[in-house]
Amino acid sequence: MALARNPQLEVAREQTAQFRAAQVQARALPEPAVTASLDQQPGLFRSAGGGQKNIGAGVSVPFPDKFRLRNNVAAGNVGAAEAAYQSLRRLIAAQTADVYDSLLLAMRHQADISEGKQLADDFLQRTQARFQAGTVPRLDVIKANVDVAKATNDLISNERDIANARSSLARLIGVPLGSPVQPADSLGVPGGFPDLERLESTALVSRPELAGIVAQRRGASAATSLAREFWLPDLTLGVSRDLSPGTPPAAFSTGLAFPFPIFFWQHTKGEIAQAQHRERELAASERDIRAAIGEDVRTAYATAAAALRQVVYIRDQLLPAARESFRATSAAYAIGGLSAFEVIDARRTLLDAESQYSEALAAANTSRSELERAIGAPLDSIALREINAK
Repeated sequence: MALARNPQLEVAREQTAQFRAAQVQARALPEPAVTASLDQQPGLFRSAGGGQKNIGAGVSVPFPDKFRLRNNVAAGNVGAAEAAYQSLRRLIAAQTADVYDSLLLAMRHQADISEGKQLADDFLQRTQARFQAGTVPRLDVIKANVDVAKATNDLISNERDIANARSSLARLIGVPLGSPVQPADSLGVPGGFPDLERLESTALVSRPELAGIVAQRRGASAATSLAREFWLPDLTLGVSRDLSPGTPPAAFSTGLAFPFPIFFWQHTKGEIAQAQHRERELAASERDIRAAIGEDVRTAYATAAAALRQVVYIRDQLLPAARESFRATSAAYAIGGLSAFEVIDARRTLLDAESQYSEALAAANTSRSELERAIGAPLDSIALREINAK
């Protein structure tokens, strides 16, 4: 939905269409001009018998090779615009995945906090019962009440996070703000991904920024060649006829004119030098873009790998230990072996572990989307190609 309806992509598509229109204009044939004049007349807009009445037609035709070069220059701009559009598509896709994950995270937090509040309510009831039985001090009841109040406040804060995430997602997918955006799935542990070298080589082929800079370099090379053709003539062709009384009925005159550039240094130090410097600028930009892509892939790969390891560790180690600690503490409290403070501390440790797991799940999924943006291709497609190659 985001790739089909996001207004930013519509802006980029229209900008690309403008460059395509400019390409059509760059290779357009010149329009002829028709002129009419009253010459040697006694006054403005006055005709006398001794004057001349001339009508003519003319056209200025650039040297034929200049059409090709102008088209190539414009084609470079079109290629750069198309690459920018593809880059924006991948950025919008990554942003949408990021916001979608933030909505899933907020909803998962809501479930965790609701579960924690239920545990806090149950613990408050047990504490009140034991207080009435005289087995715990009133301080335990106060502490349990504070814990319930904190869980209620966390739920209120979480509702704000859900509302904000839904608004951000609605804007990205191009639907009215306030629409009932409801996710159809939940956060899960993402799969693995290919090695770094494979991802780097894929990025250097798939990233649209490189295609854009290559298109710009082709256009700049054509612009340099076009500037070097300053000495080639732009032909001016003309036909005229004298319609004055007394002249033969077929009295025509024709002409051919072309410029003679004698101040050649103005061109070599002007537009030619400018075009050459533009080519060198783009060559340096391409080297920098290649290095930036490599750094981007390595950073995204390190982030995704660390996030995946973290989510697996929390799932397999931290979360089971926190659950067992809370279970054991609650059982000990039930038989009078521990205080309310220890039970509340164990419960908070469990909630913190569940919160860390939710955050780690969101980070792992978001970092995977960011890695796909960095390499310029879906990770599943790379894995599929490797399987087909084997």
